[in-house]
Amino acid sequence: MAGKGVAAFTTGSLSLVASLVDSALDLLCTLIVWTTTRLVLWRLGALRKRFPVGRRRLEPLGILVFSVIMIISFLQILQESVSRLMPGHGQAEPLSLGAVLALAATIVVKGAIGLACRPVRTAQVQALVQDCKTDVIFNSLSLLFPLVGYRADVWWLDPAGAGLLSLFIVYDWGRTSFENVVRLSGEAADERTVRKLTYMAYRFSPVVEGFKSITAYHAGDGVWAEFDILLDENTRLNRSHDIAETLQYCAEGLAGIDRAFVTTDYAAVGPTGHTHDVDWNH
Repeated sequence: MAGKGVAAFTTGSLSLVASLVDSALDLLCTLIVWTTTRLVLWRLGALRKRFPVGRRRLEPLGILVFSVIMIISFLQILQESVSRLMPGHGQAEPLSLGAVLALAATIVVKGAIGLACRPVRTAQVQALVQDCKTDVIFNSLSLLFPLVGYRADVWWLDPAGAGLLSLFIVYDWGRTSFENVVRLSGEAADERTVRKLTYMAYRFSPVVEGFKSITAYHAGDGVWAEFDILLDENTRLNRSHDIAETLQYCAEGLAGIDRAFVTTDYAAVGPTGHTHDVDWNH
């Protein structure tokens, strides 16, 4: 990043400035991911009392904060790009050998890190994978725009390229921000997860006579599942408890399921879910 900083301020290339901002925000992303991970893992009694169901939603909240910072930063670069293009004339900025080597090294390192982290399916690591992918594309184009512009004597290619890169970042992280907001708001789980929960629940037949509802929704990255099961009206309390508890533990043993809730009923008619869901049931 130091090499990028020297190159950006000595050449005046806006594409290199954009690349420098991206690298600086990489450090911020790492700090946010590390901080939220530590907060989630800390097992302090005071935190357990304050957050009784855990702090896993801090992870997508951290990514949401970072994505907002990325969007605001690159909107500033986009504004600078437009201001440089407005006069209608300018001079192409040359690139030094140091600038070329700094960008090439970044491309190689970021590509290797992204490929190594890709199999890990957590919000923080996937955010880093996305950031590495963005860096490879971003730094490749940040190198090409001023280099080609100088060689071909096209002065506007560098600021125009920086503007296009900024639009790409704003779109990419805007989409990430929206996805995290939707999941934190309780988005329904994907169809594959619902089918997996349904299949597992129906394996309890004939002990369980039927299901009034099976609901799965996001509470951050993880999924919470709710089962409303039907038992014979003469089922003893201890047996009803054991069936519900076993189903709960089996559901929470599935990958991606953070918590499961099981309620028992003896009649197929009547409202399902919670009091505030009554309007949805009629």
